[in-house]
Amino acid sequence: MGNRGPGSDRSAPALTATEAQLYVSDIRISCAFYTTRLGFSVSFVHGDPPGYAQVIRDQARLNLRAVDGPVFAGDIREREQLLSATLTVASSSELEELYSHYRAADVRFSQEMRSEPWGARTFIVEDPDGNLILFAGPD
Repeated sequence: MGNRGPGSDRSAPALTATEAQLYVSDIRISCAFYTTRLGFSVSFVHGDPPGYAQVIRDQARLNLRAVDGPVFAGDIREREQLLSATLTVASSSELEELYSHYRAADVRFSQEMRSEPWGARTFIVEDPDGNLILFAGPD
């Protein structure tokens, strides 16, 4: 198959979006965090008790799946700083605005805002289950 770059077969099916799947311990707590702290809205919640949900903000969609046990073995998430999702914005001013909003909402940061060597500015927030969400924009 390959990438859709210059000279690629334009008649092949086009991928239009991606949705990260985050594993959480409690759908209700996670939905509350993403809506009240990060500005998402709940698209749907499925199950009784809830076992699956989706939160959305603009074009970003995060799927939340409840699990009974730990998702990662031991301390690998912390040691390796494993990201659960990356969300991008179009401008540095939008990234600054998000960062300020999340700081005011007392969101836990795994990484403060910084400039990356590849020309982006990023910061990482942590949800109640330890999922690391990277926010990125142009430097």
